[in-house]
Amino acid sequence: MNHSQDMNAKLARVCKVFRIKGTFQSYEEIKVGNINRTYKVNFIRDDGKPKSYIVQDVNTYAFKEPVKVMENIDYVTEYLHQKSPKKTALHFHHTRERKTYFVGEDGFWRLFNYIPSVNYSVCDDLEVVRNAGLAFGEFQMLLSDFDASLLHETIPGFHNTRQRYDKLRAVVEADPCGKVAEVREELDWIFSVEDTACRLIDMHRQGKLPLRVTHNDTKINNVLFDGDTKEAIVVIDLDTVMPGLVGYDFGDAIRFAANDVAEDCPEIEKVGLNLEVFRAFAEGFLKHTASTLLPEELDTLALSSFVMTAELAVRFMDDYIQGNPYFKILYPEHNLVRTRCQIALAKDMLARMDEMEQIVRECAAGNC
Repeated sequence: MNHSQDMNAKLARVCKVFRIKGTFQSYEEIKVGNINRTYKVNFIRDDGKPKSYIVQDVNTYAFKEPVKVMENIDYVTEYLHQKSPKKTALHFHHTRERKTYFVGEDGFWRLFNYIPSVNYSVCDDLEVVRNAGLAFGEFQMLLSDFDASLLHETIPGFHNTRQRYDKLRAVVEADPCGKVAEVREELDWIFSVEDTACRLIDMHRQGKLPLRVTHNDTKINNVLFDGDTKEAIVVIDLDTVMPGLVGYDFGDAIRFAANDVAEDCPEIEKVGLNLEVFRAFAEGFLKHTASTLLPEELDTLALSSFVMTAELAVRFMDDYIQGNPYFKILYPEHNLVRTRCQIALAKDMLARMDEMEQIVRECAAGNC
């Protein structure tokens, strides 16, 4: 049996466990995404009509407690459906035992509905950026009264910036690969902004910023769009949904979308914050969330963009000094280039913080 025939048989078995009716026809692997293995499977239903589903083999190295991941997703998707029953939503199918996952000898599997759509890995279309902001803002708004404490922290300390800094400090002291001397300038800057980069987590510990349900991976390619209207259909990739601060989602979206270049661009002089993209995303995001957020949350949204950028610089630097064990690299200095790119972006954000804060105020007031 060749690989294609083997996958046909394997996917057909998985679909049977999830009680999919009809005749299995074909599959295609979806290459978007770096964590899970994803397949679109095509059926002919008993009434003769075609029907497609998404089957995923969850990466249990990245998600060491996948059952908790699925419990979070189940909580959130059911709640979203109850709050907005007419809106298109992700629907995860259940096994006969009423589980949204199946653990087999060859993987940890789940299956959910396929939604015809398009998505964008990168985009300079401000309408699409604004609609992505609307989608993530609506996600936050619909879950604003959900008790975030019900969710598992599936990646402990994921955005605990103080903890990230402490870990980097220990790695620098150990210097396992002898790289610290060559990155002293970058380290000096990273540690010089530590208190500013840690302000969100410090404010939360002081009781000034509440925990909310956060997506934690707010890249534009985690929104499905209508190919004709460019309107957002649904937010996807809920594996990292857990308790967090609203700034995690806003800031990471800006960090990813509003950089003039890719996050690993070696031409540091080209790095910069695109304020038009910042405004477009903020306008969409705040249209749904402005009325649900505390004044302290609104006041720290611009800052959150810097925080998430600086935090990622810390993570890239940590990985580089250790010999690149975590992030996938294409060449030995890849994580160092990523670090420098994030530092350059973070510096530009600090220089333009007043402008960013003004845009947030205008958008929160509906004057974008």
